[in-house]
Amino acid sequence: MLNENIKAIRKSKGLSQQELAVKLNVVRQTVSKWEQGLSVPDSDMLISISEVLETPVSTLLGENVIESKVDDLKAISAKLEVINLQLAQKKTTGKRILYWLLIALCVVIAAIFAILLALESPYLGWDYSDPETAVLGVAFHSFEWLFVRVAPIILIGAVIGIFLTRKKE
Repeated sequence: MLNENIKAIRKSKGLSQQELAVKLNVVRQTVSKWEQGLSVPDSDMLISISEVLETPVSTLLGENVIESKVDDLKAISAKLEVINLQLAQKKTTGKRILYWLLIALCVVIAAIFAILLALESPYLGWDYSDPETAVLGVAFHSFEWLFVRVAPIILIGAVIGIFLTRKKE
């Protein structure tokens, strides 16, 4: 049982007998004898084996360890491939959404600029003796002042973002 477990765990870790022997400071033939059941490691060596194989001593001494089969590895590989495809699809979808949001932002900025140009700052001709008109005029002027200064920077950033997120074929 010990011999089979050492061999199965060593193989599952992807180690050759030589590699395990080097890590344990023994010769390869010693590992071979353990795995064939011709000899048994002492207690100190058993602890070293468990540390190198990252397996509890009880597992080494316990029940048979089943080697991972090629079919299991293929199933895991297939699942990982599906996960990778899903992540790639999610990334592509997020990039596409960002692309269209940036285009929408550019359109909104252009529309607001067009509206402001068409209105030609109408608040300049208003009668500011009425308090409500004065507040509305100041608010409109503040919006226009801020928009005219900030929107070009946002527009440039959005255009750069569109360029960077466009679909490359």
